[in-house]
Amino acid sequence: MTIQEAIAARHSVRQYIDKPIEASVVERLNEEIALCNQEGGLHIQLVTNEPKAFNGSGVFAYGKFKGVSNYLAMVGYKGADEAIGYYGERLVLLAQTLGLNSCWVGLTATVVSPTARLRLKKQPDQYSIAAGEKLHCVIALGYGATQGVQHPMRSMEWFVMVHGSMMWRQRDVVLPDWFRRGMEAALLAPTAVNQQKFFIELVYKHTVHAYARFSLVGYAKMDLGIVKYHFEVAAGKENFTWK
Repeated sequence: MTIQEAIAARHSVRQYIDKPIEASVVERLNEEIALCNQEGGLHIQLVTNEPKAFNGSGVFAYGKFKGVSNYLAMVGYKGADEAIGYYGERLVLLAQTLGLNSCWVGLTATVVSPTARLRLKKQPDQYSIAAGEKLHCVIALGYGATQGVQHPMRSMEWFVMVHGSMMWRQRDVVLPDWFRRGMEAALLAPTAVNQQKFFIELVYKHTVHAYARFSLVGYAKMDLGIVKYHFEVAAGKENFTWK
């Protein structure tokens, strides 16, 4: 499975079977984590065979999580939300190509109880947080009991801007093939409670700008990082530059 195929195949999975992740898969994930941390200035860590963090209420009951014993601790500097989303999704899609399933799990009070947040942080021997860093979220990993399902999504025209104007106002606009491919992948990006709070603008020929829209749920900037990675994979980085 290629990364582009993983974009279409990957869905959020909250229930996992009792099967350890093979050593070769752990090694490959850790190699990619090291690259992501180096490129993004992050401190992402893979935690395996540790079911205690997901044995609780709040976020770990939210969505009926079951059988989770592996996760990515998405640790990074404060304000790294977009980078966390970008590099986290890079790891999520790699995991999908390796036969794993996954689910992004938020940590703010809008979706979890303070008790649940403290429960995860009470595992200091499993991951570390340096001065100036924070745990932005976690990503559950493992072999899913199911492959998940695709959430409904709105049509592309509601998320595209062309030269400063929304696409739905320009019915006759013709998008470049690479941009359309990028948008199709961007619409498949996981976002908090499926809110899809983003716009992507074709500014001029091969220049693209991505915007995070306001969200009461939060995570808009992290979601934007996820969306941008999807767009890059499908559009091809050789075809455009980000503004």
